[in-house]
Amino acid sequence: MEMKAHFDNLKDRANQELDRILQPHSGMPESLLEAMRYSVLAPGKRMRPLLAHLGFELCKPADSIPVNPWPAACAVEFVHVYSLVHDDLPAMDDDDLRRGIPTCHRKFGEALAILAGDALLTLAFEILAESYPGNLGTETILELAKASGRTGMVAGQVVDLAWEGKIQPKEGENGEKCVSKLESLHMRKTGALIRGALRLGAMIGLGETKSPRALETLDRLSRFGTWLGLAFQITDDLLDVEGDASKAGKRLGKDATRGKLTYPGLIGIQASRDRLNELETMALEVLKPFGESSLALKSLLGTVLRRDH
Repeated sequence: MEMKAHFDNLKDRANQELDRILQPHSGMPESLLEAMRYSVLAPGKRMRPLLAHLGFELCKPADSIPVNPWPAACAVEFVHVYSLVHDDLPAMDDDDLRRGIPTCHRKFGEALAILAGDALLTLAFEILAESYPGNLGTETILELAKASGRTGMVAGQVVDLAWEGKIQPKEGENGEKCVSKLESLHMRKTGALIRGALRLGAMIGLGETKSPRALETLDRLSRFGTWLGLAFQITDDLLDVEGDASKAGKRLGKDATRGKLTYPGLIGIQASRDRLNELETMALEVLKPFGESSLALKSLLGTVLRRDH
């Protein structure tokens, strides 16, 4: 209960920070701000800002004034929401419900939804550049760009849409459907931003990324983020098959209808659950050197594994 209260407090703080940033700005059309606020401030789990802050908590020095991690936490969430707004468009996943409310393009039209997503993506990097001067700013911008771009989240979405037949892959690019290809897809589409959130928070707590301690810490958090991201995706796939639409806040059963590559569709429900157990074991193992400092991350892993929406 104590850890849940901590997570709830962090989620509330994340919502406050997101709302604070998304205020009127000189030269900004009101319609654009409205679409951005509608998408970002809709009820959400805020897992990525939470991960950024937990990475920061794990690494922040006890004997100095820490750098504020919330700009980075918000930047990750802005990238995540931009991806949801664009993924929901007719050209991609064609969804009409997100977080229990109409998707951005259903509410505001496709053109404004695309532009709102564009604005959220660029705002993320604007925040990092303004909030973290010097090398730390450069490193955080690079980290988020790699997580969200051509070899990260966007790459995963391209592969996902190619499996679904909405993008024509190059000859031999996708190949036969198998677990290794499925996990490679989700390490990018879902996992890259989860890893990036953890690493961003840790980088801000450490203040640098080049020392042996920093490199070891970031490597372990990268591995934990990878296993957590895959666990999140398997749970998501299982919920699409077995979940409650009223709790999920979106249409369920659509993955099978569209022929998407999913864990239950590829290996079955029981094997998917077995893989979840394997991922939990690996994720807990990689956290052992952190000792009690990693209790919050362990608790969050349990929350992901047992979520119902």
